[in-house]
Order: sequence, then C-alpha cells, then structure tokens
Amino acid sequence: MLENLPKTYNPKDFEDRLYKYWNDNGHFVAHVDKTKKPYTIMMPPPNVTGSLHMGHALNNTIQDILTRWKRMEGYSALWLPGTDHASISTEAKVVDKIKKEGKSKEELGREGFLEEAWDWTHKYGSTIKNQLKKLGVSCDWSRDRFTLDEGLSKAVEEVFIRLYEKGLIYRGDRIINWCPSCRTAISDAEVEHEDSQGYIWHIRYPIKDSAEYIVIATTRPETMLGDLAIAVNPKDERYTDLIGKMAILPLMNKEIPIIADDYVEMEFGTGAVKITPSHDPNDFEVGERHGLGQYIIMNEDGTISENGGTYQGLERYEARKKIVDDLKEQGYLVEIKEHQNAVGHCERCSTIVEPLISKQWFVKMEPLAKPALEAYENGELNFIPERFGKIYTHWLEGIRDWCISRQLWWGHRLPVYYCDECGEIIVSRTKPEKCNKCSSTKLHQDTDTLDTWFSSALWAFSTLGWPEKTEDLEYFFPTDVLITGYDIIFFWVVRMVFSSIEQMGEVPFKDVFLTGLVRDSQGRKMSKSLGNGIDPLEIIDEYGADALRFTLVTGNSPGNDMRFYIERVEANRNFANKLWNATRFVLMNLEEDIAKEELNLDNLEEEDKWILSKLNTVIKEATENLDKYEIGMAAQKIYDFIWDEYCDWYIEMVKSRLYGENVSSKETAEKVLLFVLKDILKLLHPFMPFITEEIWQHLPGNDKPLILSSWPVYKNELNFPASEEAIEFIKSGIKGIRNARAEMNIVPSRKSKQIFVTKDENIKKIISYGQRYFLNLASAEAIEIVDTKVNIGEDNISVVLDRCEVFLPLKDLIDFDKEIERLEKEKEKLESEIKRVVGKLSNEGFVKKAPEKVVNEEKEKQKKYEEMLEKVIERLESIKSNR
Repeated sequence: MLENLPKTYNPKDFEDRLYKYWNDNGHFVAHVDKTKKPYTIMMPPPNVTGSLHMGHALNNTIQDILTRWKRMEGYSALWLPGTDHASISTEAKVVDKIKKEGKSKEELGREGFLEEAWDWTHKYGSTIKNQLKKLGVSCDWSRDRFTLDEGLSKAVEEVFIRLYEKGLIYRGDRIINWCPSCRTAISDAEVEHEDSQGYIWHIRYPIKDSAEYIVIATTRPETMLGDLAIAVNPKDERYTDLIGKMAILPLMNKEIPIIADDYVEMEFGTGAVKITPSHDPNDFEVGERHGLGQYIIMNEDGTISENGGTYQGLERYEARKKIVDDLKEQGYLVEIKEHQNAVGHCERCSTIVEPLISKQWFVKMEPLAKPALEAYENGELNFIPERFGKIYTHWLEGIRDWCISRQLWWGHRLPVYYCDECGEIIVSRTKPEKCNKCSSTKLHQDTDTLDTWFSSALWAFSTLGWPEKTEDLEYFFPTDVLITGYDIIFFWVVRMVFSSIEQMGEVPFKDVFLTGLVRDSQGRKMSKSLGNGIDPLEIIDEYGADALRFTLVTGNSPGNDMRFYIERVEANRNFANKLWNATRFVLMNLEEDIAKEELNLDNLEEEDKWILSKLNTVIKEATENLDKYEIGMAAQKIYDFIWDEYCDWYIEMVKSRLYGENVSSKETAEKVLLFVLKDILKLLHPFMPFITEEIWQHLPGNDKPLILSSWPVYKNELNFPASEEAIEFIKSGIKGIRNARAEMNIVPSRKSKQIFVTKDENIKKIISYGQRYFLNLASAEAIEIVDTKVNIGEDNISVVLDRCEVFLPLKDLIDFDKEIERLEKEKEKLESEIKRVVGKLSNEGFVKKAPEKVVNEEKEKQKKYEEMLEKVIERLESIKSNR
C-alpha cells in the first residue's frame, strides 16, 4: 500500500503551504520562450486601498482557471497582476485620516500630503494582493505593477504629450460634472443616475415694459440666479411676438433676452426654458450659439458665489428653499408639481453632482472613437457574451469629449507648465527653463492630476514596458482576453481599446469576457447598507478556497448575475471530500510499483474501456467548452464525471477485481484507477488547484508538480463505443432495479432472482457479462435470461430497459402478510388525513378567514392524499388477488 492521504479532508492543512511552494519555486513566472506560444491576461487592477469582495473573487477565479489551463496546454502563460492608485477614493481616505489627526490637506501642502498618501499606500496597498493569494491566483508576482510606478508614469506622460501634439488634447471652458464633496471634476462615466421623486417649479418672468409675463419650468430653481436668457422654439406661435424682447429675471432684477432656438421642445413643460450657460450642458451649447457669455453662481463647495446677490454663501439646497420662498412671497411662483427625475450622483461619494462651467483638460474623442468602433465591426474584437457589443457601440457612437483633469493631488500630475508673465502653455516631459514665447523663467506646473482611467487605459501595454521596446512587450502583446465586469465597459474597455489602437496600432486583446454581479441568495446586490455582503475570506476560512472557486464558476454563464448560496459552497466542499475519500481508497489498493509499467490496452475489461472512453469524451468536451469560455459548462461536466462515473460507478465496479484472486485483472484495474485519477486531477486543477495538487503529490509516478503537468488530450485509441453501450445498459439496469425496489421500500439486503427478458443477442451478451454487477450492486440472488415472459407469472416487479424487461419475483422480496398489514395502516392514515382536510375545507369560517395561499395548500394536500390512497388500494388489491 502506498502512502495515504490524511483521513480527514481539511483545506487548512495544505492550501497556504502549497501556495508558498508554487510561488517560491517560480511556477507562476512566465518566460519569453520563442518555442512556445504566449498567452497573456492582464489583471484588472483593484484599488490599492481595496479589499477582496465577491466580484474580485469571481473575476480572478476565471482568470486563474484560464491561466492554469493554458499553462498546462504548453503556452508561456503570463497573468500580470497590479493595483490602481485610485486617485479620488485614495485621496478621500487620506484626507479623512489627516482630518482626524487635526490637520488639513492645505496645511500639509502638496509634498506633505503626497508623503501621507504614499505612506497610506505602502501600509494598505498589499492588503488585497495578500487576500488574492488566499484564493490561489497563479499570477506572475515578479511582474507586479502599480499605476504610479515610475515606468507606468512615464507611459502616461508620453501618451498625454503625443495626444496633445496631435491636437487631440485641449484645454477649454466646458460644462463638466462637478462633485462638491470630492471637489473635483468627474467624467460622465463616473456619474450614477438615480431616479428620485422631486419637483418642477413653474416661475413667472415679467416682460420688460409690459404687463405680460412668460412662464418657465425648472427642476433646479437655485440656478435661475445665473440665467442669461429665456429660449423658445422659433416655430412656437405662442411666443413669436416675444422673441427679441427682454424679460426681467426675478429676484435678481436683471434684464435677459428672449431668444429662439430649435433646441427647445414645444411640447415639454410650458415650451419656454431658462438658459443658464454656466450650469447646464445643453444651455452651454445654446449660449455658445447665441453669444450669451458665462455667469457662474456656484462655488466649488456647492455654496452660492458672490454672483448670487443676497443668496451668497448659502449651501445650494438652502438657497433653493430660500429662493422658492422668496418667489412665492413676491408673486413669481405659479405652481409646484411632483416630478420624477434622474439625478446624477458621484460614483465615489454619492453626492449629487453639479453641472458647472470650468476650465479643464479634454481629450477629443471622435477621432479616437472611430477606429475603436471599426475594430469591433471588423471582428478584431469579440465580446463574450456578444450582446454586450451593443453597449460598446452605443458608448462610442454617442461619445463626448473626455474631461481628463482632476482637482486632486494624488495621481499623475499634468505635464503642463504656464508662463506667469504671458500665460503661454507649455506641455513638456520636464520643467522648461524658460518660456518659449517671452523667455520668462517664471513658470509653474498645473496643479491638476489626470483621471485615474487615463492611466488604466494604457494598462495592457504600459505594464509590459511601453514606450520602451521591451522583450516582454514584443512577446506578450497583444494580450488574449480581458476579464472584467459588464459595469465598466465604458470606464475601462472602451478606453483601453482606443488607447491601444492609437499608441500600438492594434487592439489590446482579442476577447472581452464580461462577468455579472454576485448577488445574495435573494438576488439583491451586496452592499454595506443592506448588510448582506459576504466576505470571501470567511468562506475560504470555513470551506477552503477550492469550494468557493468552484461555487463561483458553476451554475453561471458569462455576463449574467449569479446568486450566492452558502448551501452550494457546502455541496462543493462535499464534492472535494468525495474526491479525497475516493483517492484514499485508490491509494490503499495500489501496489508500490504500479506506476512503473504503462497501461496495456489489450488487457482492458469492459468497464475499463467504458471509463476510459467516458474520460476521453469529457477531455474533448471540457477543452472545447474552455475554448469558447463556457467555463461553467466545463466545470459541470468534469464534476459529473468525477462524482457519477468514477466514484459512484467505476470504483464500485472494480472492487470485486481489487479483492479477487485474478492478479492480471487486479493490476489492470489498479492501473486504470490511477490513470483516470491522474487525468481527473489535471482536468479539475484549474478550477480547484489546491486539493488536486495535494492529491497529485501523493500519487506514484509523478516527477513534477501538477501545476506544470500537461493538459490531457483526446486520443482515438481510447474511444470504445461498444463498451460504453454495454456498461451504460448495465448501469441503467442497476438503477432501474434499485429505483423499483426503493419504491417498494425493499431493503438492499433482501435479495431476489432477476429475470431478464430479451430476444436481442447483443443485450444477452451484455447481461451475461454484467452478472457480477447485478449480483453485487443490484441485490440479485441469481440471474436468468429468457426470450419470453410467458412462463414468468404475474406476481413480479417489472423494470423496462432498452430492448429488455426485467422481472423481480415478489415472493423473493415481500412477506405478503406483513406488506398487507403495512398497506392497511397506510390506508387508514391517508383516509384520516383526507377526512381532516375535507373537514377543514368544509368549514366556511376557515375558507373565508384563512389566506388564499393557506386554503390552496390544503386543497393540494387533499389532492395528494387522494392520489396516494388510490395507489395504496390498487397495491392492496393486487397483492391480495395474486397470493
């Protein structure tokens, strides 16, 4: 007997040890090897201050499965890890920290604040990486990257300068989304729109030198302080005579023009709209067309500015209340109506954002979007599932210029310098010595940093050394697949594609595999507010990483949200335990030198051929599934084969050979058991790496770790259709007989003769071969094969099979007197239950007062009991008549 596994499967005994073994021995490191094909995945960089959640666990499990699989297939598989500096969220955490210490960002100054930010990053930055290791990720830690690394910062600077020199980056006054809490501009993609019940205020604007007035409707009355015009549609006959006249802005007592513009929808509201160019993107465009200029009435902190007259200094919603009260008091307020409105919130802090005119840096998107769109239309880029391609094209077709400057200190500072004397803008890799226009040496650098996504957009190639022409870049780029959530198609996927096409001349990856959200068992999104979050580390601690990984990838398909049930984790831990115990059994029955000789196909018996042929099919199908990113389907097929075919059937079938006297048959059974077990471990390894590696290292004949072994391949010589047909027939016979006996409540120890009726000669041969299985696994006392059922009699249990019927004589199985007694008791019990239910349903008080659901449940019970009683009576009559 070989060295066996510990009696109890306990992941804590080996998971950490195996991870250290893999990592210490360099098994995750990818090498530039021209004799191999490269396979590359870039880890979506989690926030440096983040911690592992179920979305990370799902995403990284899928990446690890593909990486381990491709490594086993012989590729030089690089899975490059890294983290993102996450400018807004990290800065917010650091600001909060120093605030608690009684300091402020401004007091520390930029350099002092950045020291604090780096300290924070060094302290917390490795947290999620260490947590990912608990999950078993086999990424190449020697190539770990951070978006503020020197090399990546150089790439960011290079791209900014190249785009600027091509005229694709510009500085201008535009309406941006401003977060008063984060005190920075944010992009459209960082705004979350939430439907909320609000109001729409109808306000009367007097017409100058007239008793007339015009009514406008607004959802943001505080912005009226910055109104520069009222617009109507030129085709709207209601207002034709007012176009060109002046209106008086209530509360501010300013004259503003009434203008005509096709932008105005005649059917919406009153057909007249206030134009506030500095605080609304559409109004900005109208203002540009009509030369209205700008008038900012709000400060960066969301308070009313000095342009707001008597409302100066009020917080925006305080100002709204005061303005509405004043409008009402002065007779300008016509009415207030409830209004359903989609309100934009900052994705980071949930503060309601303000559209605000601001001087910012932008990327011109139209020239970059076009080739990114063509790449998808030409088939250079694939989405899994395909339906998400529509979202990708929707974003690109309707794209607006990208605001890339952020009023933050933590991040990539803009490589932009300004001359204090003449205002010249200089974009440069290093600080210029003097202004190239007026030669002044008084220059200062822009204080803004770049949007985090600007650096993340370069991730696929900046991590490989670009803009340098490195060996890694030449070999591993473009990457093969990006695995990410469908919720950041625009945030990241779109930007990666157009950045790569612009800088590298090709798409950064061939495929985009999109995962869904992991929801709780009720289908709700996991969140702190609901208190329904599940910590992956707690699951790993209790059930092991393998059980969690397998749960996340089974019963799920790409792009679809999944519900997380702890019962499924428990079931998958049971699956691991089943494999563990099956291996223990195999090891206890193997001879020491069993692995020295190759498996001789000439010595195979039918069940050997069957299991090898089934294994062959699973290898082929699972490989095809993985090629098509059908990861859940591959996992399920491997699971079914291990549990059903190998553990429940093959091991049971060969026990008589293992314990028998036929040495040759015993050795063949041992070799097949070991051969199949090794391929099982290879197939399962990408999904459940820890248990498979631990078992592998206990098996004989292995000269290298499982992580470096080769992926099994389909072999024609292991295809045995006739043997599959034979054993599948035997299996169906055993299952049919077991089910029939179970329905009769016959204990397994009670044996009977089994009569097989068939005229098919092939089936007869199969039954003859399978006699030992029917005797051992189907409680047969003896087997009889006949051509006809004429002389069998009627008092039998019948089981119908393909081209065959099996009869089990009842006299061998049942004590008729006891069975009649049991059935009579069952009959009385059912009659009593029916009487109770009928009485309940006859009670008018119960039917009227009880909930409909409860009444229907009682009706269902009555129906069920009546059907059961009918079967019991039928069975009683049958037994009594055939005694």
